[in-house]
Amino acid sequence: MAEDNKTVVTNFVLMGLTDRPGLQVPLFLVFLVIYLITIVGNLGLIALIWKDPHLHTPMYLFLSSLAFADACTSSSVTPRMLINFLSKDHKMSLVGRFTQFYVFGSSATVECFLLVVMAYDRFVAICNPLLYQVVMSNSLCTQFIGVSYFVGFMHSAIHVSLLVRLTFCRFNIIDYFYCEILQLFKISCTDPTVNIFLVLIFSAFIQVFTFMAIIISYFYVLFAILKKRSEKGKSKALSTCSAHLLSVSLFYGTFLMYVRLGSGRTDNLDKMYSIFYTIIIPLLNPFIYSLKNKEVIGALRRIRKK
Repeated sequence: MAEDNKTVVTNFVLMGLTDRPGLQVPLFLVFLVIYLITIVGNLGLIALIWKDPHLHTPMYLFLSSLAFADACTSSSVTPRMLINFLSKDHKMSLVGRFTQFYVFGSSATVECFLLVVMAYDRFVAICNPLLYQVVMSNSLCTQFIGVSYFVGFMHSAIHVSLLVRLTFCRFNIIDYFYCEILQLFKISCTDPTVNIFLVLIFSAFIQVFTFMAIIISYFYVLFAILKKRSEKGKSKALSTCSAHLLSVSLFYGTFLMYVRLGSGRTDNLDKMYSIFYTIIIPLLNPFIYSLKNKEVIGALRRIRKK
């Protein structure tokens, strides 16, 4: 009996969003539409920025990088979830789970740092407009993006390398729709205390550091806006920040709801928050940055005329 309990599990079963047969097809159609819109929206925004010379500015360079990270976040989770809606075989290999977590974790971390970089871009544009072209050089922008992706890749690599030390020999059924790292800890036969501690430390540091950097940037931005005498100037400055502020509010607001301590949240509520930051936010971001953006709308009109 002891030997059976030590049998190493190499395949896992994802239970998905729900086990109700009547909801599988409707949910498949809903999330398929969401995924297609997400990919078309984000990749379309990247293509538009690349195609139109008027959008070859630091702000849109960062935005295209954010759109790519959003596309990766959604693609790391949604395709597998769509397959599970229609398939009776919900098995996923250990390597597959680690790969899914790595891609998702990297993309989410990259997004944190890109949001900081975009806040700094707005800070320079509004507080030091005359020095903007000098400060936000192509070289510096490329370095910002490169560091953001490097930190994202390394952050996830650390956690994946630590996941390898865990063994899974009890259960292989996971009541979730993607490889959420805390769900793996629950079924580990090896003590995951070190893993949990490092996940909490790294996540808390990244979230607090990036959030405080954004807050500080916008403190100076708000102060600079209030100093402007022209109402038109104030309105224009605020409009350039509104999309980014909304994106930041959605991203960090959802994260804070998800990790709040002592919440006693149910599994269904847990899944709802996860759906929002893995699927809904990547869907909304390209529209947040585009719908009321005169430069993006102008670029679309120029492309249509051609």
